[in-house]
Amino acid sequence: MNAVHIRLATPADVDAIAPLFDTYRQFYEQAPDRAGARAFIAQRLEREESVVLLALDASGAAIGFCQLYPAFCSVEAAPIYTLYDLFVEPGARKTGAGRKLLLAAEATARAHGKVRMDLTTAHTNTAAQSLYESLGWMLDTVFRAYTRRIAD
Repeated sequence: MNAVHIRLATPADVDAIAPLFDTYRQFYEQAPDRAGARAFIAQRLEREESVVLLALDASGAAIGFCQLYPAFCSVEAAPIYTLYDLFVEPGARKTGAGRKLLLAAEATARAHGKVRMDLTTAHTNTAAQSLYESLGWMLDTVFRAYTRRIAD
């Protein structure tokens, strides 16, 4: 297995994260938009609106990332993280990068006093589902998720 290092991203990492984020968005059927991806990630990091963990290979090249958004659970009356984005370059899959990103996200959540993390993924993303379940993530069978589009 290749050496994979996980670290907290800073605004200086935007150019390394942007192509990964753009490819991640394309996986979810969005049009390529490297400039938009860069601007979005830059804003989140500069405004400290999210926490981004960056996976680096042995040469120091960015091969994946995980983005966490702070939120609250009203029922538990406690802070949580929403793990919204997790992506590893196709050529770097099977290196343990995804697993290491998830474990680092859990450690980060614990260090920041979060009581839990939530995530959603596509029904068809069975590879990710297998990884999540292998790390103890539980499929929610109690609540149903809904969404409502506000703007086009």
